[in-house]
Formats: sequence, C-alpha cells, structure tokens
Amino acid sequence: MKCLSLLFSCALAAGAGASLVGCGGGSAAAQAPAPAPAPAPSPSSAPTLTREVMSVPGGLSSPWDLAFLPDGSMLITEKCSGLSIVRGGTRTRLFGAAGNQLVASDFFCEGQSGMHGVAVDPDFGNGNRYVYVYMPSNAATPRRNRVVRLTLSADFQSVGERTDIVSDIAFKDVGNAHGGAGAHSGGRIRFGVAAGDRYLYVTTGDNHNGALPQSPVAPLGGKVLRVTRDGAAAPGNNAPPGFDARIFTYGHRNVQGIAFRPGSGQPFISEHGPNHSDEVTPLVAGGNGGWDPKDRPNLTCADNYCGYAGDPTTMPMTDTARFPNALRPSWNNNGVSQGTGPSVFLSGTQWKAWDGRLAVGIMGGQRLEILALDGAGMATATTTASAVNASLSARIRSLVQGPDGNLYVLTDAGQLWRIVPS
Repeated sequence: MKCLSLLFSCALAAGAGASLVGCGGGSAAAQAPAPAPAPAPSPSSAPTLTREVMSVPGGLSSPWDLAFLPDGSMLITEKCSGLSIVRGGTRTRLFGAAGNQLVASDFFCEGQSGMHGVAVDPDFGNGNRYVYVYMPSNAATPRRNRVVRLTLSADFQSVGERTDIVSDIAFKDVGNAHGGAGAHSGGRIRFGVAAGDRYLYVTTGDNHNGALPQSPVAPLGGKVLRVTRDGAAAPGNNAPPGFDARIFTYGHRNVQGIAFRPGSGQPFISEHGPNHSDEVTPLVAGGNGGWDPKDRPNLTCADNYCGYAGDPTTMPMTDTARFPNALRPSWNNNGVSQGTGPSVFLSGTQWKAWDGRLAVGIMGGQRLEILALDGAGMATATTTASAVNASLSARIRSLVQGPDGNLYVLTDAGQLWRIVPS
C-alpha cells in the first residue's frame, strides 16, 4: 500500500498508537487479500469507540484547532506558535511566530488568546487555495482579533497573499477585576455547509466587557459573524436595524464551538457559561442569545460586568425577561459551567445510533458529550463518550470529523486522537 497523504491510506491496528510520520510499505503483490466487508452496523446501538493517539512531528504545544484539506493533509493551529501543515509524514510551520515560513510580526499570544480557529475555503480544491485563521494582532491600538486569509502554495510548503478580511473583532487589551488581558476571545471559524450558505462563520467573545454582547457596532464581541471570503457581510444575516451587517447573531458570552446540522445546515453553537449554565444553542439569523452582563441594579458588579455576580435567576445566560424573543438553548449542562468548547455533528452509518448527533467537548469537565436532538434542535438525550471508552477523558479543545468518517480530537495536553467507531 502506498502512503499518499496524511492519514487515510494506512490501516492501523485497533487500539495501537498511530503515527503521522509513516504508513508502512510493501508492494501490492505482497499484501494480503482484502478482507471481506464488515457486517453493516446496527443503527440502534451506540458505537464501540477505539482511541488512537496520533504522533505529530515535533509534537504539539497548546493546540487549538484543526482542519483537513481535500487530499487529507491536516492544518493545525497552536496558540503561541501559529499554523502548521502535516502532510505525507512531514510537518511544515506555515504562519505565525518566529520559525514559521511566513512570520506575522503583529501576531502574539496572551492569556487565553493566540492562533485559534482554522478553516479551509470550500473552493480550495477548485483552485483558490485559500485557508483562514483567527488570531490577535497588535497592528492597531487597542489590539484586536482578526480573521486572516492566506493562500497555500501548490507544493503545500508555504503561504502568502495575507489578507485581513475582518480586523475589528474585540480583544481584551487590558485586564480587569475578572481576569487578565486576552480573555474571552471566542475564535472558532467554520464555513456553512448548506446549499447557498458557503459563508464563513466567526465566533467572538465578550472580553469580560458588559456592554459588548448587546452592542450593535464594532468592535465585534459576543457575536457570531457571517461573512464572505473577502470579509463582507453575507446576504441573509438579518442583523437588526442599526447593527453591523456582518452580525449573524449577538448576545453571546464566549462561543468556542460551532457546527452545522446534517440535512438542514442549521448552525449550533456551544459556549462557556459564567459560574453556571454552559449552553448549546441552535441559531437563527438575526437572533439574540440573551447574554447581557451589564446594568444589574440588584448585583454588585466590578467594572460593570455582572457575569459572575449572580446565579441562573439573577444573571441568566439566556435572559428571557429582558429579551423575550431570545434564542432558546438546546442544552445547558445541567446548570453548571465546565468550559464547554468545541462541537461537531457526527455523520455516517459507522456512528450507529449516534449518526446525526452533536458531539460537544467539555474542557473543565474533561469529557465528550453526545447530544441527541429533536426536529426543533432541542436535546432529548445525552451520552458521555467516556462511559463508552474511559480513555476519552481530557480537556478537549477541537473536534473535527475527518474525510475518513472518524472523529479527530485535539486536547489541551497536546495530544491528537483519532476516534474510530465500529
């Protein structure tokens, strides 16, 4: 078998450590006959999960996100290093801090912030070769988060043509009573999947700034943006009158996960609660998530940020008293806050009863939660993946379903997993 790309042309023994460095070899004539097809999985039961720990050349330090190119090559971001590509058993550092092929002199990492989300343009395979990253920049004062578009070279070894398509996303430039600089930046970026919705969604955080989530204008924080590949407002955002037209939804706290439901393509976000109520919420264009951590006369709030001052009644994540039409969460982590972050919908018969369910990474809770949703997007049942395979307990930072149908996971400890269902 010839190893053509990153992962997918090499079979690995179940349960064994896997490598991105080499795939083995041998001519086709020397290989054993192909095994008989496996029986079709029963759709009524949960899958058996096998975790394979992948080896990345050079290792990973504070990895944040990953994305696959059409040929199976993998793009990985690390918070303080930047963007790398792993392809054919080798790794190339492409963009970011010193040591990358293209150094971004304005890039830095501080607190929770650094090189965060990465996304591949839907037309990458048609020739534009665009990839996108979310990063903080000190090119302006005060500092801001940005979405940067890059062009990957034909030999996959370099990037160029940097274009900052969104440059006015809020960054917590100075610490306050609630934490240091760089907190609550959001940072997940994903392209929509529905026909006619191949636009880029950008999640942003509230910076511990009470006014940002409900603010209609830049700097953009506590929002989900939806933009074209050039950073212009996408059609159909339905932003309220007076709002920046790039805003798809607002009234959020710190969104670090966004996924699109198979079939409908509806976006679902996962976000951190304060001292309670992490949430997963289905989005509707122009919607208000209901987070408004300012001006709470019955609470004592340093720096006019009341996010930690109350409870689910006095400082709700989704305030339906102030905003009766607020988007309703599908799931709220049983009213506790454990750092709910990335999410992805599982798709394919290999996932058996989990086909179409939403996988959500819980960082503080160190688990992977699987949500069954009804037709309206409300959670009807949950399963903890670590109950199926105890080795899946970790601070989960990124979740992506690969072209092979398996689930790829980045952890804060610097591991890359492949979770194989059967």
